[in-house]
Amino acid sequence: MNTKKSLLKHKLLKGLLYDGKSIADLCLYAGISIPTCLALVNELLDSGVVIKNGQGHSAGGRKPDLYTLAPHQFFVLSIEMERYQTKMAILDNHFNYIVPIQTYQLNLEKESQPISLLHNLAVKLVEQANIDMDKFAGTGISMPGLVNSKQGSNHTFIISTNRLHSLKKELENTFKKPVHIQNDVKCYAWAEKHFGLAKDKNDVLVLLMDWGIGLGIIMDGELRSGASGFSGEIGHMPFIDEGNLCYCGKRGCLETVASGIALAQMAKAGIQSGQYSLLNKLSDSELDKIEPHVVIDAANQGDQYAIKILADVGAKMGKGIAIVIQLFNPELIILGGKMAEANQYITIPMQQAINTYCMTQIRENAHIKVSELGNDAHILGVASSVFNNYLDEQQDGH
Repeated sequence: MNTKKSLLKHKLLKGLLYDGKSIADLCLYAGISIPTCLALVNELLDSGVVIKNGQGHSAGGRKPDLYTLAPHQFFVLSIEMERYQTKMAILDNHFNYIVPIQTYQLNLEKESQPISLLHNLAVKLVEQANIDMDKFAGTGISMPGLVNSKQGSNHTFIISTNRLHSLKKELENTFKKPVHIQNDVKCYAWAEKHFGLAKDKNDVLVLLMDWGIGLGIIMDGELRSGASGFSGEIGHMPFIDEGNLCYCGKRGCLETVASGIALAQMAKAGIQSGQYSLLNKLSDSELDKIEPHVVIDAANQGDQYAIKILADVGAKMGKGIAIVIQLFNPELIILGGKMAEANQYITIPMQQAINTYCMTQIRENAHIKVSELGNDAHILGVASSVFNNYLDEQQDGH
């Protein structure tokens, strides 16, 4: 069983996960006295787990030493599952890539043995890393769908058919290491909170616009998951009476008119009806598999039809987001995902719709920005989440 000293050490390690801290910062974080903190930090320095890393700012007098975790103390296998492909990477506790992001074709809706396939790919990646498995904190998986991370289950994709085992348990039985699964939007929001535009902000909405639409909610500085982990399902809010059938089973969801899937369907329908567009050069097979970036590329080349359907998606998205601005009164809205790459073609009509449908006093301080994290967001977010869970479990004595 862990002693009080070891529990405090793990708490200090968690405090050093994202950035360097002074002794005063660590005392405040852990709620301990300066002598106790100094003694613990000195033991961590002697063991090589913690290192000195420069000096902090000072209003006057001597600058304080900053302490941080030494690199390569813990490792995580970070997996980002999308509907049609999967990415994997191995990172250390400094969020350095030990093995860079690898991309594999894996269709969540059609793959018959996804867990076995995931495991085989992961084994090869871990072998490539050649790391000390005693320092392996576990595996984190970012997934679309209704994910209850506490129960370790996904109610939309890779649904466990074993009543005795959750998806998390099945994965742990296969991987032989702790596995943490989380909804992709919450992973994205977690990355923004610790590495992106939401850092040092308290009230932020992270709108992920990929094939579907999801919302990450950061309120009072904390990521809000809801009672079952299903918060932020903005894509399945009723939006149009008697609209198209959504895969969730309802009609007229926001996702049916303002998502990557909706954009692809609009592009395909327009071309087949005779719209003049650069997209006309696509073959029938290419049109069936059209992705958002193809429409965005056409818009960047001045294609008026592509610009029009992007603006239509942006306007509908803006009307939907106006509702949650009224509810949560955020200081910042971060746009991420494939659709956010359209930039002004979506953000301008989105802002116009927000201006139309949202009260002035509430929207005037809600700034909209496109994420700066790029393609690494989910990988960083899920790795960060695993490290946090790992250190929390060490503190709890598990």
